[in-house]
Amino acid sequence: MKKAKDENTEEQILVAAKNVFQTKGMDGARMQEIADKAGINKAMLHYYYRNKQLLFEAVFKNAFSLLAPQLNAVLNDDSSIEDKIKNFTSNYITFIVKHPYLPNFIIQELNRNPDFILKMKDNPAFPNIEKFKIQVDDEVAKGVIKPISAEQLFINIMALNIFPFVAKPLIMAFTSANDKHYQQLMEDRKTEVANFIINSIKNS
Repeated sequence: MKKAKDENTEEQILVAAKNVFQTKGMDGARMQEIADKAGINKAMLHYYYRNKQLLFEAVFKNAFSLLAPQLNAVLNDDSSIEDKIKNFTSNYITFIVKHPYLPNFIIQELNRNPDFILKMKDNPAFPNIEKFKIQVDDEVAKGVIKPISAEQLFINIMALNIFPFVAKPLIMAFTSANDKHYQQLMEDRKTEVANFIINSIKNS
C-alpha cells in the first residue's frame, strides 16, 4: 500500500512539475508552486527531489521516454524507406497532438542545457538511425530514390514534422486559423508531409 501511495505521489509531482515547467520554464519555476499544484508540502517535494534541477531532469526524461521508443521502432523495423517516412510522420503527429507540450519542452531543455542529451543517448530506446542510413544508401544505389544523404533526409523529416508544433502561434497567425482549423491542418500533415518528402526523393 505504501509503495502504491509513493508512486501516486511521485506521479502527482511529475504532472504538476510538467505543467509549471511548460508554462514558466526552468528558471521561472518555483518548487513551492510545484508542491502546491501536486497537493503536497514543500518538504515532501524535497523528499522526492532534492532540487529543481533533479526534478526538471526527471520530467524531461519522462517526456522524452514517451516519444523516443516509438520513433526508434519505426527507424529500425524492416519496412521500406517510403513506409518509414509515412509511419514516422503519422506516429509523430498522432503522438504530439496528444502531448502538445512536448516539442517546446524538449527544445527548451536542449537550448538551456545542450549536454543533457548526451545522457539520454545511453538509453537503449534513444532513436538510432544507423539502419536507416544503410537503407537509404541501399535504395539510392538501387535507383529507388534519388541521391541524398541519410542525415539530410532525416533532418528534413524531423524539421517538417516538428516545426508546425513548435511554431503553433506563428502558423495560426499566418494561416488565420482557429484551434479547430489548426488541428485539421496537423491531421492533414500526416499524409501531406510524407507525400511531399517521398515525391521529392522518389525516382519516377
